[in-house]
Amino acid sequence: MLRVMIADDEERICKLITALVDWEALDMEIAGTAGNGPEAIRLAKELHPDILITDIRMPGCSGLDLIEEIKKSDPALEIVIISGYAHFEYAQTAIKFGVGDYLLKPVNQEELNATLRKFKERILARQAMARQGGRLFQKSEKDLRRLRAGLIDRLISGKGEALSLSVLREAYYLSVEPGIFQAVWLKLDGPRTAFTEAGLQTIMEKADSILESSLRPKCAEIVFGRAGSSCVGFLNYRPGRKEEVRKGLKDCLNQLRSQQALYGPAQFSLAVGRAAAVPEELKLSVYEASVIIKERLVKGSGRILDRMPGHSALHEQKLLDKYLRNITHAVEVISLEEAKAALLELSGAVKAMREARGYEVLELIHSCASLFFSRLELTGRTELLREFDEQCEWCGSAEELFALLETLLETHLSALRKKHENDADRPIRQAKEYIQNHYRDPITLEEVSGHVGLNPAYFSVLFKKTEGEGFAKYLIHLRMEQAKVLLRETNEPVSAVCRRVGYNDVKHFTRTFEKDTGVKPATYRKLYG
Repeated sequence: MLRVMIADDEERICKLITALVDWEALDMEIAGTAGNGPEAIRLAKELHPDILITDIRMPGCSGLDLIEEIKKSDPALEIVIISGYAHFEYAQTAIKFGVGDYLLKPVNQEELNATLRKFKERILARQAMARQGGRLFQKSEKDLRRLRAGLIDRLISGKGEALSLSVLREAYYLSVEPGIFQAVWLKLDGPRTAFTEAGLQTIMEKADSILESSLRPKCAEIVFGRAGSSCVGFLNYRPGRKEEVRKGLKDCLNQLRSQQALYGPAQFSLAVGRAAAVPEELKLSVYEASVIIKERLVKGSGRILDRMPGHSALHEQKLLDKYLRNITHAVEVISLEEAKAALLELSGAVKAMREARGYEVLELIHSCASLFFSRLELTGRTELLREFDEQCEWCGSAEELFALLETLLETHLSALRKKHENDADRPIRQAKEYIQNHYRDPITLEEVSGHVGLNPAYFSVLFKKTEGEGFAKYLIHLRMEQAKVLLRETNEPVSAVCRRVGYNDVKHFTRTFEKDTGVKPATYRKLYG
């Protein structure tokens, strides 16, 4: 029989908790009660309870001090805290400590019993594994959860066997019936560093519990599993209950929002996939939910999303081409300022597109990070990109994604700049940055060499050795590349393009451009503009 201890300075709360539970049916007993913090610490060390139910605020020492002290001697102790809305900040901290669950006053009988059953299952599982030397025991609730979690993983990946009523019933022991099968994707967003793994587990379990209590009465079957910062699953219900289920989903989100202060900087959004008529279409419904949930990035979090987005004109803007050109040069001259300018131009273009889709923005950010890493010539780029993608999963808006990308650029370019500060090619990098900023002016080799503090003759040799071409050719090539951009992307006359890239004589510019590209400026615009 499991031993339970109650700590609350209000005797009526202790009596209420005692009365709300059929302890014998749960195979539990009240080992003791305490009216203040010090007494609770003393009793816990004497009685060695399996479960502690404690108020978050008590005289003598706070519930947080109590939890911290008792956890030192018994890390496995399962704890549920009782909190009023006025004490959310304390409950939030307790969640970070790894408290197993929390209940709001007034204590709800159903929630309390569900929490105790959950704790009992955990404790018995640990005891069984200890008795069997760590081997998993069979035919347990834990095995069923693992089996169904595997089903959710396969639905998310789109792999695995074809599903049917018989497969769901016989292979996964689900009480499904003919009707609607619909995917649900609940997403938590917030700074990853704000959540410990134990705290995150508690929050996700609470979210799962809210989904269960709100939707179970309306459905023949519901199955959910955790996927990182998401709860993903599906509902099976009769077609006539579609509106009830919709209201149940709204209720779930409302409950999560009502307890927002307890979760800290967390935001929740919910997406539903298509209402499939057969289990065989569940994978498609889950896929749709995975795309739809990304719409929160552009539409805002804290809402139910249920429409599969189409395509926008984002890809037609050639944003990546411009970004690649800009970020390549920023890396080449190790200029954080240029990198940020490239990112600012990109984010501005995305914001200007009102119809941009969430999944498109996420793909764009991923591609920008990938291109940046490819230009850095770093080892382990695949792992770096994977870590960046994981960080993106915690962002709840396009603005947060761009801020994360800016941090990435700043981190790696700063490290690169520091690494190359004393390199021999530093004067050449400074020279290239100067040329990039002044190619529109009539600059000379002497001017640039003076800027970097080198003798013109030595600078000329060093520049050709480092870049593979002389200063004059490098300058011409840079000006011609900029001219191509202007010819492709603007309607300015050739004479204006000529002046904007550092030439005063249009004929000389035309001859130089034709020699470099093989065609005249006007012809180039017709071909590529």
